[in-house]
Amino acid sequence: MSDNNVSSHVKNMVITAMMAAIVFVATYSIKINTFGGYVHLGDSMVLLSALLLGKKKGAIASALGMGMADLLYMPIWAPFTIVIKAVMALIAASIALRSEYEGEKVWNNALAFILAGLWMTAAYFVAGAFVAGLILGEQASLAAGFAVSIKDIPGNLWQASAGIIIALPVGSMLMKAGLPGLVNRKDSNS
Repeated sequence: MSDNNVSSHVKNMVITAMMAAIVFVATYSIKINTFGGYVHLGDSMVLLSALLLGKKKGAIASALGMGMADLLYMPIWAPFTIVIKAVMALIAASIALRSEYEGEKVWNNALAFILAGLWMTAAYFVAGAFVAGLILGEQASLAAGFAVSIKDIPGNLWQASAGIIIALPVGSMLMKAGLPGLVNRKDSNS
């Protein structure tokens, strides 16, 4: 590997790690407890990770940041969160960074963020049924797990909406400021 490639690789690793730390802080610092988990502002940073870093690095930063928060606060959720938030970032980046848009159209970013938020809400509904079954014990049916999990849908929709409301204007400002130029998103979109 040439010095330029090593330097670029190290820079991308550092930026991805810094974004993971930002995702963690946004998730862990302000949280509201729900029946089986909590709602937070970390989704705004997941969406910004996708927009600024691209698919691969955005998914890694999101999974690491949210995963660390759950490991410290609600460990039972960590495996689900790592997968759900990585896929959430992949969805957002795949739509927002389509070749003809490159994250510069607010309406396209809104579509990307809304679909990613709906994925997150549906995925946590299913994961919540599984977690509720673990909490309720062996005698709980899958239907009972879904009945418990349905109570968290409004909180997850609120969380996704708050994330979108924050990420859209902040993302637009950061795009105009040229922040994505610091990271090679092209490598991460494949």
